[in-house]
Amino acid sequence: MSDLPRKAVTRTAKLAALPLGFAGRATWGLGKRIGGKSAEIVGRELQQRTAEQLFKVLGELKGGAMKFGQALSVFESALPEEIAGPYRAALTKLQEAAPPMPTRTVHSVLEERLGADWAELFVEFEDKPSAAASIGQVHRAVWHDGREVAVKVQYPGAGEALLSDLTQLSRFARLLGPLIPGMDIKPLITELRDRVSEELDYGLEAQAQAAHAEEFADDPDVLVPAVVHQCEQVLVTEWIDGTPLSEVITEGTQEQRDRAGQLLARFLFSGPARTGLLHADPHPGNFRLLPDEENGWRLGVLDFGTVDRLPGGLPQPIGDSLRMTLDGDADSVYELLCEEGFVKESIDLEPDAVLDYLLPIIEPAEVDEFTFTRGWMRSQAARIADPRSPAHQLGRQLNLPPAYLLIHRVTLSTIGVLCQLGATVRLRDELEEWLPGFVPEDSADEELDEEVSAVEA
Repeated sequence: MSDLPRKAVTRTAKLAALPLGFAGRATWGLGKRIGGKSAEIVGRELQQRTAEQLFKVLGELKGGAMKFGQALSVFESALPEEIAGPYRAALTKLQEAAPPMPTRTVHSVLEERLGADWAELFVEFEDKPSAAASIGQVHRAVWHDGREVAVKVQYPGAGEALLSDLTQLSRFARLLGPLIPGMDIKPLITELRDRVSEELDYGLEAQAQAAHAEEFADDPDVLVPAVVHQCEQVLVTEWIDGTPLSEVITEGTQEQRDRAGQLLARFLFSGPARTGLLHADPHPGNFRLLPDEENGWRLGVLDFGTVDRLPGGLPQPIGDSLRMTLDGDADSVYELLCEEGFVKESIDLEPDAVLDYLLPIIEPAEVDEFTFTRGWMRSQAARIADPRSPAHQLGRQLNLPPAYLLIHRVTLSTIGVLCQLGATVRLRDELEEWLPGFVPEDSADEELDEEVSAVEA
């Protein structure tokens, strides 16, 4: 039996206590200020205590609580620097590890799913997990054919825990809102809830990973480990070493940061074009930077439990609207946004105002190369979050159609990671190569004709 459902009452109590803890610390902060401490010092101490409690609870609970914490972790770049420090340390812990489940529970799952003689499938099996995530943990092993493998074992009762946690978190989403300026927390939690069943299905995950592994098999830039075996609650894939992106963020050289950022952007935009799938969980714990003799570094990609199925690649209206915005064609941009449902029929906006809202956001696509920084991310968040700003007023009138919800979150999350890396990236190159509509069709046809002529010559 799992310890997760048995402790449902405890889990709910811990989550329900979080808002009370926030209120208690606010009272504590007021007392400190009355006692003579400055608002700045008290605010910093308050944020640090809040961060420590919030992410300690989320990490301990695994399930939906940790999934929510990981989703938030990529947005810490948007926090003001005096607040970001305490959160950064707490959030980073969620990207790589969580308290492990007992060895007896792991063996019980393996025996139930692989058979009583499960141990004979492995030459070696490490009982201590190498990584733990929201719904399962990974053990390093050697498969019976000699391959090093990662054995992903799902926590018994993970589904119930996910749904319970996310339901509880949604009840005080407004209190969590101030964690990330300019971000609406409730839709994020709703989307995580909607994808619970998909993420729990290791069969779907195996299919998505196998499709990527096959497509990227000979790719010089991206490595996706092959699927070795899959059954309910257990997924065995080839093992890959490398430096977790969370470590590159904290300790990597600028060369590593830039290379990781470029490859991350390349994978984000090339994946849907090449596989019809969008890897939709881009927190740093799911990526590795691997040394490569020819190209210096490759990007290892893990965890395909959450994907967006895009048979035609990323929707062409994204590329069209980006291109027209960069061209300053306000009327065409506005017309396209209306057609796609970003502006509801009952709303009437000034096209030039919409253009002014969009241009700062797409600045990285306007230049040959762009350095993503926490400062830039904070400036964007502050611009949209400030209730007095025109951007905030306009942003509240825009709509995010369901078909674009996951694409939007993945893009924002990836930009958040690029800002954590402080990477200089040639984003425009990736957009021109992989994003439908970004290059005008006439230009694309001319390039194709030139390539054909070169081959014929």
